[in-house]
Amino acid sequence: MGNDLAAFAKENGVKYFMISYTDLFSGQRAKLVPAQAISDMQKDGAGFAGFATWLDLTPAHPDMLAVPDPTSVIQLPWKPEVAWVAANCIMDDKEVGQAPRNTLKRLIAEAAADGMHVKTGVEAEFFLISPDGKAISDEYDTASKPCYDQQAVMRRYDVIAEICDHMLALGWGAYQNDHEDANGQFEMNWAFDHALPTADKHSFFKFMVKSIAEKHGLRATFMPKPFQGLTGNGCHAHISVWDETGKTNVFADNSMELGLSAKGKNFLGGIMKHASALAAITNPTVNSYKRINAPRTISGATWAPNTVTWTGNNRTHMVRVPGPGRFELRLPDGAANPYLLQAVIIAAGLDGIRSKADPGKRYDIDMYQLGHTVTDAPKLPLNLLDALREFDHDKSLKAALGEEFSSAYLKLKQQEWNSYASHFTQWERDHTLDI
Repeated sequence: MGNDLAAFAKENGVKYFMISYTDLFSGQRAKLVPAQAISDMQKDGAGFAGFATWLDLTPAHPDMLAVPDPTSVIQLPWKPEVAWVAANCIMDDKEVGQAPRNTLKRLIAEAAADGMHVKTGVEAEFFLISPDGKAISDEYDTASKPCYDQQAVMRRYDVIAEICDHMLALGWGAYQNDHEDANGQFEMNWAFDHALPTADKHSFFKFMVKSIAEKHGLRATFMPKPFQGLTGNGCHAHISVWDETGKTNVFADNSMELGLSAKGKNFLGGIMKHASALAAITNPTVNSYKRINAPRTISGATWAPNTVTWTGNNRTHMVRVPGPGRFELRLPDGAANPYLLQAVIIAAGLDGIRSKADPGKRYDIDMYQLGHTVTDAPKLPLNLLDALREFDHDKSLKAALGEEFSSAYLKLKQQEWNSYASHFTQWERDHTLDI
């Protein structure tokens, strides 16, 4: 496909473009632009008031212009007259440093300058729930171990198959779909890719899943822990690094432990080194910490980490190495910003490679049964405030992500925490009224 969006519209019968960007709180913001106007928008960008979204801007700031990236354009399979296109945020002819997609692009360029091209795949879990959000949508989905339940997945066949058909039509390489470990929960997988296309697809996937669910009279949520007692929504990331040709996986070395090269172990070392701080990005909401610090669920396991440990092919740790040449980061959840998730992985990994970071001792125990025996590994943050403090103290990670971004993110997330802390709850009445 060429880079002319007007020509794309003419060739594909597109009437409107959604020029979209993702703010610091993962809000997807867009303007609906008629195809007749897209040439001007492609040149100059669509105007937004940045303060009206979750960015650290004021009403006095000039227009923020969202300039569409034509390489990201996706025609909506369920409404082909509309095309979605990711945009880069510009203000006063300069990139907005705090904008998530800009942050990711800068880190991708930094890695490329060192001859490294990060490829990732994400496992974006979600629930199909009632429109009011109070219950799962399938009243018969009640098993205590519902994972891979064929009857339950077929009761939601119309929704899951429609989404998968769309991914296949888009050429994403969709390859499996399943009912996940919680009642009402699903996971759909597509092929891994370079970090920016993966982030764009991840962003679009969330939009598509919500849209198709609504079309069927349901609601989809990626909330980390929407139901007490049920497994939460993870967003596991599979990570590898490739050379300039894109054909050689520089993480792969069959002569090394678990088939992970020295460079791969150093990259992993960076993830381990910065884990408590990067949780502020990978687990960005108050609710996130109800997933990674949860008691045992109805199914018997949370499938989420609470300690900074790594292992081989063992799902009870924060990082597992399931096969040669890649590793899986199991920390992120469904609220993770698609662009910031990729950015913080690259930032931590690059630091690990440059500092030759050691990932530390490998553990192969069942952390859910024997985690109490691990005394020399940090615990993950207990709440969002602890994570924000860890991030604020991690000067090298903040610098790698960019001071403008880090300052804006910490400021707005601290405001969010303060809002939560001042919120009056029924729990307080239940536990304090008779004191």
